[in-house]
Amino acid sequence: MRSDFADVWTKKPDLPLTTEVFPRHDEFSFLRQAWSVLCLAAAAGLLVWNVVRIGSSPHVLQWWLPFAVLAGMIAADFVSGVVHWAADTWGSETMPIIGRRLLHPFRVHHVKPDDFLRRQFIDTNGDVGMLMAVPLAASLWIPLDATANCVLAIFVTAFCGVGLFTNQVHQWAHMPAPPAVVRALQDWGIILGRQAHQRHHDHPYDANYCIATGWCNRPLAAIDFFRRLERLMSCVTGVQ
Repeated sequence: MRSDFADVWTKKPDLPLTTEVFPRHDEFSFLRQAWSVLCLAAAAGLLVWNVVRIGSSPHVLQWWLPFAVLAGMIAADFVSGVVHWAADTWGSETMPIIGRRLLHPFRVHHVKPDDFLRRQFIDTNGDVGMLMAVPLAASLWIPLDATANCVLAIFVTAFCGVGLFTNQVHQWAHMPAPPAVVRALQDWGIILGRQAHQRHHDHPYDANYCIATGWCNRPLAAIDFFRRLERLMSCVTGVQ
């Protein structure tokens, strides 16, 4: 795994492992916190709106309903893995826009995973709320007058419903003692669990990238998906 903080070990080998040595997540300004609250409120409101709209349609109570929901959940887990892998493996924190907002948190997290636990709910989930609000808003324009449209609307809503809380699920997976309801969901395999995610933080740090439900981790590992994707990226771009 590439890390912009690798020199912590080479330049300061004799220092104790304290928060003074390791980098930390950025502190949120008041304006960024306010923006995060706005994004989360918008995403949550749009999610509820979509669920109510779909639930009130007479065309959705069909045999394919659970399969559409399941497909959306699996897709959200897969996308969480691809984003996680990309943030771990490629790019630099000096890149505009995504460098500090996307890459920096992942790089800090891998050097000092427990620092993630000090982030508040708003800080943890605000950026994801901003991203999920867009497809949730677009989904409201899908007419529910045909089977294919209903399937698409349900898929997008399930995808965003799981995707919205991906970072929160990730944080819970690092908690030694998460809330009882969360622990039950982890134990039942509905969301990512602590032991399953710990494999991502064990040497060689190149597996179990999916951090929503964790369902995709084993199938992707079985086909060596991310290593093949890395080779493809290197072949196309020349970047290692």
